Amino acid sequence: MNTSSPDWWRGATIYQIYPRSFADTNGDGVGDLNGITQHLDYVASLGVDGVWISPFYPSPMRDFGYDVQDYRGVDPLFGTLADFDALVDRAHALHLKVIIDQVWSHTALEHPWFEQSRQSRDNPKADWYVWADARADGSPPSNWQSWMGGPTWTWDVRRQQYYLHNFLPQMPDLNLHCPAVQDALLEVGRFWLERGVDGFRLDTANYYCHDRSFTDNPPQPPERRGDLPASMQQHLHNICQPETLVFLQRVRQLTDSFDARMTVAEIGSANNLERMLQYTRGEQRLHTAYSFVLLGDQPMPCDLADLMKPWQQGEEGLASWPSWALSNHDAMRVASRWARGDDARTRQLLALLVCLRGTLFLYQGEELGLAQSDVPLAHIQDPVGKAHWPRNKGRDGCRTPMPWESDAPHAGFSSSTPWLPLDAAQVARAVNVQEQDRESCLQLTRRLLGLRRAHAALRLGQFEVLRADDRLLVVLRHCAGDAVLCSFNLGDQAETVSLPAVCADIEQVLALGQVEQCGQQLHLGPWAVMISLLPNATENSIDQGALS
Repeated sequence: MNTSSPDWWRGATIYQIYPRSFADTNGDGVGDLNGITQHLDYVASLGVDGVWISPFYPSPMRDFGYDVQDYRGVDPLFGTLADFDALVDRAHALHLKVIIDQVWSHTALEHPWFEQSRQSRDNPKADWYVWADARADGSPPSNWQSWMGGPTWTWDVRRQQYYLHNFLPQMPDLNLHCPAVQDALLEVGRFWLERGVDGFRLDTANYYCHDRSFTDNPPQPPERRGDLPASMQQHLHNICQPETLVFLQRVRQLTDSFDARMTVAEIGSANNLERMLQYTRGEQRLHTAYSFVLLGDQPMPCDLADLMKPWQQGEEGLASWPSWALSNHDAMRVASRWARGDDARTRQLLALLVCLRGTLFLYQGEELGLAQSDVPLAHIQDPVGKAHWPRNKGRDGCRTPMPWESDAPHAGFSSSTPWLPLDAAQVARAVNVQEQDRESCLQLTRRLLGLRRAHAALRLGQFEVLRADDRLLVVLRHCAGDAVLCSFNLGDQAETVSLPAVCADIEQVLALGQVEQCGQQLHLGPWAVMISLLPNATENSIDQGALS
């Protein structure tokens, strides 16, 4: 892959690093930037194209860095700006791109902008946050509910008004309807681009703008109601407003003024797929976007095939490009959520991710097949877990420290007690153990990513579905004569697939589980995978025979 290309991000695989839990070098039990730098050789050895680093900015850490107090600094917990610069230099020397979070929908309560904004209704930053008067009865201006519990509104005695926060009360929402706020955020982006970062992951991008009339959100229909107030209403007015698109265009203009930079939006809404397409459509909006569509319940193969349809060339998503993740710092690890702790299924899901059309995000430890940790209540740090235990244990289970060495103190993560407890089952899967095992999940990840890097069909090719039902997914990926057949049985029983004639002469390059081919008949055991090349295929033969 040519990492100097302006479109390097298309089909790339980005490794997500959660700094607190990756590697600690100063012995305080919390990961830091130097810990990332020291392990970049390992990251590069996986065959990924870059890293996404979750927030490391100065913060009171109520939401562990997503409550930013200073957009242009590094929290002493993680190091210094010089440490960050050294990280970027080392990554680039290893031909790794560096993507960083930009948290622009809200700040920490302690951010200087908010401290000024709350002082009066007529100061220079009075409208930099979302303020509203109380209703006649003193209640909040709308019924909007926060994802971290309670209303999205908190009363401020200084201004005698409510301020908006879609998350914690200590995380007030910026008012992106205000041009001065947009200008200030774009200057933040410029600061980091000039330091050499290769792009931004835009946190909660669909939360940037709100309905300025503060219209109440309607209730969810009974069959879709959740057990939290926020999941009992349809979020139609507090998020996903059309004005967001205007700001996204300004973000794209900024990144396009630098060479080979990219933007990826995080989307969290009821219409994930539609919003992903909307935010990336055309050449004026964002480069790509991902959502929680693959971070929840496992879709059936036919539903997964449907998710891929809008992104094909020549259809509505012509200039749109998706991103996909099966795990991240906000979701239960896929090894527990979809694979239910079964190692064979976990391996299959890694193969499935690698075969998707789009840009991929691989979460730290996913290459080791790590399952979700069960963090005891006494050790819970996440405000979501503290507020909603036991129905929602929060996100700590996917954030436990990275196990580097099985026989080292604290698994080589730190020289002192980590901020979250290590999981013994994860320690048994440490990097040093899997490095010595040719059949380990780690080595499988390297083989899979090696295949993706070697074949334009897997990185950029069309996603032609040959068979998709409630168990089977058989796909032909092809690009400029490079063709790869990707076959998955996601069910508990053996299945047989009749392949088209163009797939009769194939060269198997990777098999998981029980796989057998006899002519045009492909037999797949439970949870089996076969990835094969079509060495004699041409675009013409594929067009004429693959889907006939």
